[in-house]
Amino acid sequence: MNIEQAGRPVALVTGSTSGIGEAVARRLAADGARVVVHSRSSTAAGEALAAELGGVYVRADLGVEEEARGLVEAALGHCGRLDVLVNNAGISRPIPHADLAAATPAEWRELLEVNLIAPWVLCTAALPALRHSPGGGSIVNVTSHAGVRPKGSSVPYAASKAALNHVTRLLAAALGPEVRVNAVAPGLVDTPMTKDWAEAHELWRDRAPMHRPARPADVADLVASVIANGYLTGEVIVLDGGLNLT
Repeated sequence: MNIEQAGRPVALVTGSTSGIGEAVARRLAADGARVVVHSRSSTAAGEALAAELGGVYVRADLGVEEEARGLVEAALGHCGRLDVLVNNAGISRPIPHADLAAATPAEWRELLEVNLIAPWVLCTAALPALRHSPGGGSIVNVTSHAGVRPKGSSVPYAASKAALNHVTRLLAAALGPEVRVNAVAPGLVDTPMTKDWAEAHELWRDRAPMHRPARPADVADLVASVIANGYLTGEVIVLDGGLNLT
């Protein structure tokens, strides 16, 4: 780490080689942060993005506790500090809500492991460094509209995001003022993962006041604003183009 890099805030963004995570990584880099790019499998894309942004790339399977903790250790090893943690990585398994048999305990365990327990592990591992951030540490959990309303790709998915929303509030109460904790809860976001979700796209076009899904940059702009506001903590901000109004 050189002297110039030492003065830059460091942001770890999980699941940051595509979609929302990539947009967040690009926005935070544009705002002056040194970004730690992460993915579970897309190593080439991660290395390319990190090189482009002047950051570093670390591969880790967040469903494995040792690898999740190792991700934070690697970020600190490369950068010497950690100021921002964006828990963006998550998984989804489309299961009709009425098909209870399909939502097996194995499905529940996998979704909770990645969507809820992994962010908790990362928060606990990052906390000592975040507490020493000169401007105060910031955690942003990317949750979901499905954690606020009875919607989503499956009951286990929605429950995992609702739990992460509540964990956000609990951590904000416990960790202030040294570390602020907030959540951004997007509705439908136009990414490669959602391109075939025709029914959801139709819903947002027809019923949301903005008449479109979010773009990844919309989410990234909000995440950046949450990080920049040194007084905001304990909030779960829904970003759904107004669909919640209908």
